[in-house]
Amino acid sequence: MATSVVEFHDAFQAFMKLHVFNDSIARGVAPAVFPRDDAGADEIAGATAAVDQAAGRAAAAPGLTGVRFNVQGAGVVDPIAAWHTVTKPKPVLEPDDIVPACHQMTGRLDELIHKAAAEAPPQVGAEAMHPLIWGAASRLWQDSYFRHAVAAAAESLITHVKNRTQRNDVAETPLWQETFSDKAPEPGKPRLRWRGVSTNRDVKSMNDGLRQTQHRYRRRPCGTAAPVPLGARPRS
Repeated sequence: MATSVVEFHDAFQAFMKLHVFNDSIARGVAPAVFPRDDAGADEIAGATAAVDQAAGRAAAAPGLTGVRFNVQGAGVVDPIAAWHTVTKPKPVLEPDDIVPACHQMTGRLDELIHKAAAEAPPQVGAEAMHPLIWGAASRLWQDSYFRHAVAAAAESLITHVKNRTQRNDVAETPLWQETFSDKAPEPGKPRLRWRGVSTNRDVKSMNDGLRQTQHRYRRRPCGTAAPVPLGARPRS
C-alpha cells in the first residue's frame, strides 16, 4: 500500500507538470489548476488515466492512515479519491493539499510496516509447514482437533510416499522401511533419496536422518508427521 501511495504521488506530480497553478483568477470558484498552453489533449488524457489507475490502487490508504480533510460544506474528504477536484470549478482540494497528504500517508504506512514487523510472530508454527502437511491438517487444527490434525497430516504424507513410489502393496511401516532403506533398489521396490550427490556430506546426513525416522514411525503412528522431504527423488 505504501508503494501504491508513492506511485499515486508520482503520477499526480507528472499530471501537474502539464498544468499551471491558478494563482489569481476567482480563487475558490475557478479550478485550482489549468492546462498548460503547450500541453496536448491526448497527453493530458494519458496523465489523467495514470493518476486514476494509481488512485484506485492506493484507495485504501486514507482509511488505513486516517489522513483525510475536514472541508467546510463538503465534510470529510479523501485526498486520493478527490484528486480530480483540483481541475473542477469550486475545487474541494488544492494540489498543495494532496501532495503533503501523500507524504503523511507514506510516513504512517512506513510506521505501520515497522510495527507489524516487530509484532509478527516467528515463522515456526504449523502454517510454516509444507502445504501437503498443513493443507491436510489446517482445518482440524484450527478447530482444536489436534490429534486428528496430526493423523490427517500423517495420512497425507503416507499417501504422498505411496504415490511417489507406486507402492500400494505393503502396509505403512514396511513401506517406510523399504522406501528409505540404504539398500539398492529392487524390481518393484524403488527407494527415495534426498536430492544431490550421495557422497556429499549434507546429502548423506539427510538420507541417514530419513532412515532413522522409520524407527520413530514404527513406535508411534503419529510420527509420520515428522518432517520428511517432499522433494525426495525416487530411484528405480
